[in-house]
Amino acid sequence: MVTRASTTDVRERIIAAALQLLNEQGREAVSTRSVSTAAGVQAPTIYRLFGDKQGLLDAVAAHGFAAHIPAKLAMDSQGDPVDYLRTGWDVNISFALQSPALYALVYGEPRPGAHMEAAETAGKILADAIHRIAAAGRLRVSEALATQMVHASGRGVALELLSQTEEERDPALVSTAREAVIAAITTDAPAPQDSTRPVSIAVSLRAVLPQITALTDAERALLQEWLDRIAQPLSERNQT
Repeated sequence: MVTRASTTDVRERIIAAALQLLNEQGREAVSTRSVSTAAGVQAPTIYRLFGDKQGLLDAVAAHGFAAHIPAKLAMDSQGDPVDYLRTGWDVNISFALQSPALYALVYGEPRPGAHMEAAETAGKILADAIHRIAAAGRLRVSEALATQMVHASGRGVALELLSQTEEERDPALVSTAREAVIAAITTDAPAPQDSTRPVSIAVSLRAVLPQITALTDAERALLQEWLDRIAQPLSERNQT
């Protein structure tokens, strides 16, 4: 009789074997045959537990990437929200360099619509970091746009570094790209005549809107629509 405990043990053994092959030999080494041999199981067991090879790779990515989350959660969130974002950027780059095959598996071949719990958790942590900057009145673009800009830039830098040898990597790329995107999405203390000030105020108010209890649901929805319109980049407004 196959118990749930034994099934879980077999599943974990298969994932561990696949992860080891991935880290030591790269993605191409992770075949159903090689994994079943390394894990000491029959190939049909892999199909039964994971559906197909992609299902196995997704499970491996989720398992390995989950180890990245504690480092994110351990970051000090009580200080400057922009410094908190900087720390998160550096943690992401460090993870990519320490686990290149795993990082490439998660971010190297995007699959629209695919869901990976660990990656989604990391995305929520980034969104929360952006929200803190917005609540502090220091975001010059919408939260959604800022989140996408940071994610795209960080992923791009990480993958670029992974495409280079250690000798080719320029440490300045990490900090320069990080500060460029931070400068593009944040503001310290904009002067009253600064054209970005209305946007940062709108973004900040939008961030705390759910906490405002003086409005009805209809009023809150209308104000949200107005604030989103103010925060929308001018180029986009001109196209609508």
